[in-house]
Amino acid sequence: MSIICSEKFSLYYGNKLAVNQVSMEVKTGGVTAIIGPSGCGKSSFLRSINRMNELIPNTRVEGRLMVRGQNVYDKKIDLVTLRRQVGMVFQRPNPFPKSIFDNIAYGPRLQGVRSRTTLGGIVETCLKKAALWEEVKETLSKSALALSGGQQQRLCIARALATQPGVLLMDEPCSALDPIATGKIEELIVALKEQYTIVIVTHNMQQAARISDRTAFFCLGELIEYNDTNTIFTNPSNPQTEAYITGRFG
Repeated sequence: MSIICSEKFSLYYGNKLAVNQVSMEVKTGGVTAIIGPSGCGKSSFLRSINRMNELIPNTRVEGRLMVRGQNVYDKKIDLVTLRRQVGMVFQRPNPFPKSIFDNIAYGPRLQGVRSRTTLGGIVETCLKKAALWEEVKETLSKSALALSGGQQQRLCIARALATQPGVLLMDEPCSALDPIATGKIEELIVALKEQYTIVIVTHNMQQAARISDRTAFFCLGELIEYNDTNTIFTNPSNPQTEAYITGRFG
């Protein structure tokens, strides 16, 4: 069952074509990795799923991009609801200048949750899912900005989970982290894929091979190949994919 489906989806920044008629389906559950050289449109496509690109002036789209069968670019779509259902984790950790507790509680409070007990339960559950609870449970009133980079990124993942999304988008979530923190994030992604549909953009092909179930290869704004990760890395059908995987370009 597909939770995300694009049909000849294109994205323009002004007159520049960033994503060119991409058609692909993302199945419910598991991890889908999007790989490709810099400037190939992979992050632009990822951000299109919850309409984050609309924050950039003069963007426009063509085709259809659907989440749970509903076109996210339909004029009737409520953006707050969409972004609650489709969480986002960015390249660099971006905790709010608030306490650890208030970072996680921010989304539920916007949804009308006021009970401190209920919020406390949400905070604990999400921090446990993000494998951060044991490290911060005694310091929830501490500023999130005092955490290490890896802890901040796990906090941002916990914050995204607090609104109970079905989809979690991750744009290079480990690029600013050291190898130890990267390992923890990768372990977390593998654990979370049992409950969430995760789409991750990564420059790190080894990372894609380690943690993803399916992999999409983008080049010059186009989807070149999309298949099971093992097939993409061991027996790609497109010569461009093989050239990229083997390091002949990119």
